[in-house]
Amino acid sequence: MRWTFEVWRLAGHQSPPPGGWRTWVILGGRGAGKTRAGAEWVRSLVEGGTPLAAGARSRLALVGETFDQVREVMIEGPSGIRACSPPDRRPEWVATRRLLRWPNGAEAQAFSASQPEALRGPQFDAAWCDELAKWRRGAATWDNLGLGLRLGEAPQALVTTTPRRTPLLKRLLEAGDTVVTRAPTEANAANLAPEFLAAMERQFGQTGFARQELGGELLDDVEGALWSRAALDAGRAAKAPPLARIVVAVDPAATSGASADSCGMVVAGICAEGVVWVLADLTVQGAAPLAWARRAVDAYHEWQADRVVAEVNQGGEMVEALIRQLDPEIAYTGVSASRGKLARAEPAAMAYERGLVRHVGSFPQLEDQMCAFGPKRDPREGSPDRVDALVWAVTELRKGEDARPRVRRI
Repeated sequence: MRWTFEVWRLAGHQSPPPGGWRTWVILGGRGAGKTRAGAEWVRSLVEGGTPLAAGARSRLALVGETFDQVREVMIEGPSGIRACSPPDRRPEWVATRRLLRWPNGAEAQAFSASQPEALRGPQFDAAWCDELAKWRRGAATWDNLGLGLRLGEAPQALVTTTPRRTPLLKRLLEAGDTVVTRAPTEANAANLAPEFLAAMERQFGQTGFARQELGGELLDDVEGALWSRAALDAGRAAKAPPLARIVVAVDPAATSGASADSCGMVVAGICAEGVVWVLADLTVQGAAPLAWARRAVDAYHEWQADRVVAEVNQGGEMVEALIRQLDPEIAYTGVSASRGKLARAEPAAMAYERGLVRHVGSFPQLEDQMCAFGPKRDPREGSPDRVDALVWAVTELRKGEDARPRVRRI
């Protein structure tokens, strides 16, 4: 049973997908079991019914970021090919030829992605490529490998990688003959140290780094976007300092229901040093006007805010009427958008660049929208309601109007 991976493999990302695919991409967090899946896939191709019987494939390429990583991770590592193979079928590593040879005569050559020209000439019926998103000369390596995948009836390649937004990975994922399986680190929790996941959660929380490196998510920073995940992570904090002023900013939705835009709602405050601290993203989708108004009023009292700031372009006096219906004494300011969304957002983005806006904790949906917001934003993604509310909050606080002398700790 120890060598029968088909019995106990993780059914999702470690099981080869059906169909006539040419490339299988496993996107997974660190420790999600990608290497084991790759090693076992190679075994399933080269091993026959007996130790000396031929398997389905016999000429493979093993490609990693460096030769050392191919040898130490893909071949000799604890989840590598040799460790996963039963003794009577375990391949021999021929270091002088950078070659793995099985008892039945099958062979796998090792290649470094830093030397793509080495893939000119050899030909293969299968390939396993590890950590492709880290390859420095990825496009040249992949293209040369593809030209060599020409043996057998249907040569295939497996790519195991922690996702990063690279042109090569994007190209592979968009190809019509690529299939993708995904897994976060926690999918393989049974095979990890008990405290590992808790420690990573404490250290990284829901930052972009955690979502990519542990969650296995492929995160987009759209070209030309006003914000980047790296910058947001760099300005993140666990707690805000004493704040002089707090606002609840609202970008009302024109309609309600399942297909309606969200009502953007962001709570933020400013400290004595002039730094804005984003405290909460309370955005609601599909809520009726009275429901989002109630949420804004509740947030005003919960955070002991100084003011509710709401865009009135689409609701006019109705926005204020709804809020005052729930609390006549609330401090309220209506703001009108006289410029386009991009022009309004640029001063706020500049404040981020100067270190004058920071996030207390993480706000994945808001940050996803921020890192996709720019001149090339896809309009099919809908209204950037969270960003709109954030911009109104930062704009109001940076004006410094209606500051109160009292100081609150959050």
